[in-house]
Formats: sequence, structure tokens, C-alpha cells
Amino acid sequence: MQQLIGIQTASARRVTINGRSVLTAIQKTSVSGPVAVQPLGLVGDEQADPSVHGGLDKAVYAYPSEHYPLWQAARVAAGLTGIDDALPWGSLGENLTLAGLLEQDVWVGDVLRFADCALRVTQPREPCYKFNAAMGFKTASKLMAQQGCCGFYLAVQEPGSLQAGESFDLIPGRRGQSIPESFKAKMFKHLR
Repeated sequence: MQQLIGIQTASARRVTINGRSVLTAIQKTSVSGPVAVQPLGLVGDEQADPSVHGGLDKAVYAYPSEHYPLWQAARVAAGLTGIDDALPWGSLGENLTLAGLLEQDVWVGDVLRFADCALRVTQPREPCYKFNAAMGFKTASKLMAQQGCCGFYLAVQEPGSLQAGESFDLIPGRRGQSIPESFKAKMFKHLR
């Protein structure tokens, strides 16, 4: 069964990365109850850099929950352990944490049909230096490129609302390019 297990949003805020102040909204936190979905994304969510995030084709970012153990293990291997080692949903910057749907099952143009809205798959996520900072180790982007555990962006095909815990259906699109194929092409520079 495919299920929406977490919904997360964030306001853009300034953080220091590599000695410089940058605006980011990658640190998402869980929200409860129904969340409105509009053409530019979830109500209450912001994107700090609209040149690479947000807009109609990148309105919502979805990520498979099945990848969280990989990231937890990578953080432990990088020496990032402490009292609160758990990575809460949204730690990878995703708006929607999904269960039962991995990248290899998704193609550009597929639609995630929820009870009250529909979201169309547009492209894989490309990691950047802000992702490295959010994960706490400088090779996080490279690990994402190597493993292909990127998640995917969604356009809002039918506005409405979402609620954590609801199931959804994957409606196949044209099946021209899979998310792994698209991601591999985009990540060539990280794999050299």
C-alpha cells in the first residue's frame, strides 16, 4: 500500500554554511491536520531560492521513507551521534514523506492521486551544498548521487488538501523517462 506518512513545511530562514549567511527552507517540520495544496505548493511552506526550488514544476517535494535508514547509517558513519540521533520526517527537505513508492517505480508524468488532490511527477531532486549542511556531512550530496535515493518533485495538477496517514494511487503517465534515468543524467558530474 502506498501511503503519505508525513507532511512537512518550513519558513525560509538565514543560516551560516561554510562561513557565509544563506537563506534556506530545507529544515522542514511536521504539520498535522489537513494541509491545503495550492498551485505553488503547500500552504505554510516557503522556498528560499526559486531559481532551483519551487515554482509550478517543483511545487512539492516527495521522498520515500524507506531511505531514512541509509541516511541514519551515513550520519553514524560520519560520527554524527548524540542524544537525539533520529532523523524526523522532513530532514531531507521533503514536504511529503511517502511509504511504498520508490524512485524506480516512478516516471516523469505519473500522477499521485490522493483523496482531495492530484500531484504530477516532474523531475528528480538534485542535491546541493545546503543538503550537505542539513545532513551534517560534506559528502551527503555525493552519497545521494551514488545511491540514487533522490525523491522527486511534483506539480499540483489538482489543488485540494492532504493529510498524513492517507493512502494514494500512482496513475501511470506516458512512461517516457523514469526518475532514476533522469537523476543519473543530472548527477553525472557528482559521480566522476
